[in-house]
Amino acid sequence: MADKIEVDILEASKYAGRFIVKGINPAIANALRRTLIAEVPVMAIDEVVILENNSALFDEYLAHRLGLIPLKTNLELVKEYIEDRERALKNTVSLELDIEALDKDITVFSGHLRSEDPKIVPVSDTIPIAKLAKGQRIVLEAFARLGCGKEHAKWQPVSVSAYKYMPIIKIDTEKCNNCGKCVEVCPKNVLEILEGRLIVKDLINCSLCRACVEACEHGAIRVRGNESVIVFNIETVGSLTFEEVVLAGLEILIAKARDFRESLEEVLGKA
Repeated sequence: MADKIEVDILEASKYAGRFIVKGINPAIANALRRTLIAEVPVMAIDEVVILENNSALFDEYLAHRLGLIPLKTNLELVKEYIEDRERALKNTVSLELDIEALDKDITVFSGHLRSEDPKIVPVSDTIPIAKLAKGQRIVLEAFARLGCGKEHAKWQPVSVSAYKYMPIIKIDTEKCNNCGKCVEVCPKNVLEILEGRLIVKDLINCSLCRACVEACEHGAIRVRGNESVIVFNIETVGSLTFEEVVLAGLEILIAKARDFRESLEEVLGKA
């Protein structure tokens, strides 16, 4: 692995982004990917007390749906988790739901939940929970707590956490007859014939499927991945922003490496 690590942001929005990292190996890339999925903590409903429910949904179904509603998470809780996990996991937030269909059928949405903490609320108010016929009612109290994806999927802060090697595409112009077969089979529209010549028009979107290589009868195309240049694609569920998720994942990795080093030094010191 190179001494210097370079990061280039390809695109970024509040809850999604793609970036290139140069100078790391696949092991480090996969460690970050798995950390984002399983180690970065967010809030999710974990316990539900049903006080009244005469809807068509069983209590268990209702509780399950509530648990899968992504909740916005205070970044301070994440920082506290990194510093003192046991203390952070004790934090709970209460959310109440009291709704009745009086005159007509209604749909219960996540926006009907009322949280005691204005910072811990559903990421969207339009997530459907249940439908109530006239005269039906739901009254409950839900308790959200901090957790990690390795415990349950409802605590995963990301919907996409993936990486690939930077594609390297080489075209042998002497062998290529510009038949266009490789252009036709490419699922990502990476290749193009321009002015009678085959070119790579969108390298970053190449998925390394090698369909173009298989389609070329003359062996004019070679495709491989550069294992020292990694392209990450991250999308969050909205609990944390793209920047918060990535930085928290890196902090957790650093903390794990520090703990491992201290444990190793302690063992070697006793030897």
